[in-house]
Amino acid sequence: MGLQVWTPCADTALVETPSFTFRLERVRTLRERAEGEAREALTQELRHRDDGLRALDHARASVRAARELNRNTLATGGMTSAVNLRAIQSFVERTEQLQNSAALELSRREAEVAVKRDQLAAAARDRQAIDKLKQRQQAEHDAEWARKVQNTLDELALAVHRRGVAA
Repeated sequence: MGLQVWTPCADTALVETPSFTFRLERVRTLRERAEGEAREALTQELRHRDDGLRALDHARASVRAARELNRNTLATGGMTSAVNLRAIQSFVERTEQLQNSAALELSRREAEVAVKRDQLAAAARDRQAIDKLKQRQQAEHDAEWARKVQNTLDELALAVHRRGVAA
């Protein structure tokens, strides 16, 4: 897989450049997996938050409808008993409580989204750090072998030159 270079050694053998092996590849894989899992967790939390947004929108619509019912009932005036008025007012209050509960739940879900975003950012930083280390080690490996190959080529050129001078 590596580069083969002729060297003027004692028995003129070919030297093969070894391929790069990153010793922390398993760690890098684990960090990639952790980042993927964090991304998936964030996606699920975003869906959950969107469900909370829809629930809050539904609760707001219910409150508007209950208030409209209350206004319409009061507008009709004398045809409604005190018991009905009290029931309608209780209905309005209950829908407002449900709206407040939905708003609190949405707030909690948004906090969870923020936590998942932070976890994803941390996982991405960890993966990027190990990727940078791998790139740096790969570059060092490539530079070292380029230097060795160049030295071999220089020795070869010197040997050819010496043979030319001796002849």
